[in-house]
Amino acid sequence: MSRQSLAMAGSPIHETRSASSAEADQAGDFTISDLARDFGVTLRTLRFYESRGLIAPSRSGMTRIYSARDRARLALILKGKQLGFTLVEIRAMLANEDKKGGAGDSAATVGGLQLSRDQIVEQLDLLRSQRAEIESAIAELEASLSRLGKA
Repeated sequence: MSRQSLAMAGSPIHETRSASSAEADQAGDFTISDLARDFGVTLRTLRFYESRGLIAPSRSGMTRIYSARDRARLALILKGKQLGFTLVEIRAMLANEDKKGGAGDSAATVGGLQLSRDQIVEQLDLLRSQRAEIESAIAELEASLSRLGKA
């Protein structure tokens, strides 16, 4: 996912939406194109999330109609992906959120996701480890590039 789409994951709707789209917002009805445009994701991504049961649009004939709940869930899914969680982990978080209906005393809200202290610590450890691996790879490639430049 691009930096722009990551930044848009929790952002409000673009100002360029048409009047009919704005009316649909009031009703909570969104087309697949609306969500793809608003969140900077592909139609394929939305269909994939639907196939995995993360979002569940209703149908009007062949047209997918997304609710305000689907839109909010998509924002949480994208935030979870930005934070490095897998879809399996995100599904569990969404299911837990649906079950509890909100954060407990031992959870913190991170970009709308309810995360326990253990989840935050574990994810930080994983991301720090990945960062170290990336920095090592960058250093190795930079050294190779400098050797090539001197030849």
